[in-house]
Amino acid sequence: MENHAQSAEIDEIVARHRSSEGPLLPILIDIQAAFGCISDDAKRQVASTLNLSRAEVHGVASFYHDLRDTPAGKPVVKLCRAEACQARGGEALAEQAETMAAGRVAIEPVYCLGLCSAGPSAMIGGDVHARLDADALGVLIHEAALTGVGA
Repeated sequence: MENHAQSAEIDEIVARHRSSEGPLLPILIDIQAAFGCISDDAKRQVASTLNLSRAEVHGVASFYHDLRDTPAGKPVVKLCRAEACQARGGEALAEQAETMAAGRVAIEPVYCLGLCSAGPSAMIGGDVHARLDADALGVLIHEAALTGVGA
């Protein structure tokens, strides 16, 4: 069970978004930002507070690839694998990224970061990086591994 401080923070997050239209996804995003994941207890609390079923909350939380129910074990580098980035060398870069990561960071595919004219691109934490080549991506992976950004 969540501790009292976490429960209170979840209540604050829900209160911030409750009056907006479609508050569930922003609430879940903020809970993950605060705690690193969305636990079953958090899903239960949100469902109760918003008068939703736990299945509805779990359905949204499990549908979106960026939302997780356990904390990331290592930093995550999200590498765009959409067509525009592929056309700019993204596939070759993705193959090199796995070798560069060497288990220090997780490389996850994402399908469009909105920088189609400046690809290949990647996202680490909330920061998006464009016009990547192997050298630039290698630096980003190394920095993420050292700092833990994106975990």
